[in-house]
Amino acid sequence: MQGNSRLRHAIVTIVLALAPAPAFAIDEVLLPRNLSPWGMFLGADIIVKAVMAGLAIASLATWTVWLAKTIELRRKGALALQRTRALEGNVTMADAAARAGDAHDAVAQLIQSCAKEAELSGGILDDGLQERVALRLERVEAAMSRQIARGTGVLATIGATAPFVGLFGTVWGIMNAFIGISESHTTSLAVVAPGIAEALLATALGLVAAIPAVVIYNHLVRGIANYRALLGDASAQLMLLVSRQRDHREFRMARAAE
Repeated sequence: MQGNSRLRHAIVTIVLALAPAPAFAIDEVLLPRNLSPWGMFLGADIIVKAVMAGLAIASLATWTVWLAKTIELRRKGALALQRTRALEGNVTMADAAARAGDAHDAVAQLIQSCAKEAELSGGILDDGLQERVALRLERVEAAMSRQIARGTGVLATIGATAPFVGLFGTVWGIMNAFIGISESHTTSLAVVAPGIAEALLATALGLVAAIPAVVIYNHLVRGIANYRALLGDASAQLMLLVSRQRDHREFRMARAAE
């Protein structure tokens, strides 16, 4: 009896030694200790790291463009409004040109272009002068509009492509997760979780980069439209100024003397 008892004890010991470890023990060994965003970035594949870094740079570029263009729009918009209001008074083209001087802001260039055309026309104010002035003002407005819109194309590109870049990181992370399952011959959560977490982090970064880019782009487009409207008002004031000077008695007398 005592021999049988010892034999059973030895068999039980051998069976327990050969039995596989519990799943929770495997998980405890394989489960990453750091699942924070930074930890997932450090543990990610090189491709996923490149995707995350690119999306972070795109997000930084978005906020940089927003800050720079907001400051530029406010500064140039306030100056354009100030110069446009100055044209509403009882001023002549010579007075407006003297006030503008050699400034390089949009309305100043509109005034300088108008005064230049009047000078090239020899002081003769007729319908042809008005058409030439209107053409010059249109060209200056187009140039200033292109200048103020620089940089907004980057926001449109980021808003359109960032979700797809994040999706690429998602697909790559999930692919790595399935490769890990295949190589480990187990469906343990410890093998699947890191790849899925990296994939979801890439998706999140794609949305973080894309959503502000779209919102900021639409906001800047409205601001640029308002700035263009100010330039249109300044051009209208200059055309009115030319028309008033044309109807002035001194110009009619000058034309009659010729």
